[in-house]
Amino acid sequence: MMITKEQRSLYRSEGYMILPGVIPPAMLAMLREECSYYLGYYDCIMDSRGVQTENISHRGKRYFINNRYRLSSRLWQFIFSDLMAEVARATVGDEAWLMHEQWVVKGAEQGMKFAWHQDSGYVKWYNPTTQHKPYVTCWCTLDEVSEENGTVYLLPHSRGGTKSEIITHIKEDGTNDLIGYTGSDPGDPVVVPAGSIVAFDSFVFHRSGPNLTGNMRRIYLPQYSEKPLTRPDGKPWAMATPFLKDGKNIYNHAEDSAENWGPFPEDKNVVV
Repeated sequence: MMITKEQRSLYRSEGYMILPGVIPPAMLAMLREECSYYLGYYDCIMDSRGVQTENISHRGKRYFINNRYRLSSRLWQFIFSDLMAEVARATVGDEAWLMHEQWVVKGAEQGMKFAWHQDSGYVKWYNPTTQHKPYVTCWCTLDEVSEENGTVYLLPHSRGGTKSEIITHIKEDGTNDLIGYTGSDPGDPVVVPAGSIVAFDSFVFHRSGPNLTGNMRRIYLPQYSEKPLTRPDGKPWAMATPFLKDGKNIYNHAEDSAENWGPFPEDKNVVV
């Protein structure tokens, strides 16, 4: 894959670029299989806790399953692939760290909407003093996405006024969503085939509609930053796995295992 000058320019000016159908078929099949496993995994967690809602996940309706890639023997092959290295270089630059990854799934017929927000708005909610450059969200479609099944809507920087600012968000009762925009602009819906990557920076406002179709809407998304994001105590915000240095892929799978990792980071950083 070669990211064009036009796509790079759009990302720099408006905060996003769209790469239709770039995920190889074998890799896409693997991601779908892994997604099925993690949905069952998370339902079991909810069952063990006797809950139907956990933070912003609602069983059967909307799932956010965060920072579990080290439990998989295969996900690292996508997260640290040449494909994702190219996306990271074109967005955050020649130094990149994996700072977060998650599954975002909307259930068939009852998949919930998600409110207008910036991804960095969630960082600011938990760390009001944060000062960080935008990181990149790679919204990878496991299914064809449309307005009917709850695709993402983007509000470009020129319309959202968000190129250099993290807006203070408020929490919505009932859903626990954070909301950062209440204007009338509906945003631009992303309609792309399965296997696409929508890369947008963490200051871009985005939302999603409900899933009204008979099939799930499945997304996998890794997020990369040019340097580790930290909490007020200096510890990493979520993860800080080295990926690129001087533009070269330096990821070392042998050293990156669940046994060497320690406790799971808290699940606080989300997108639609």
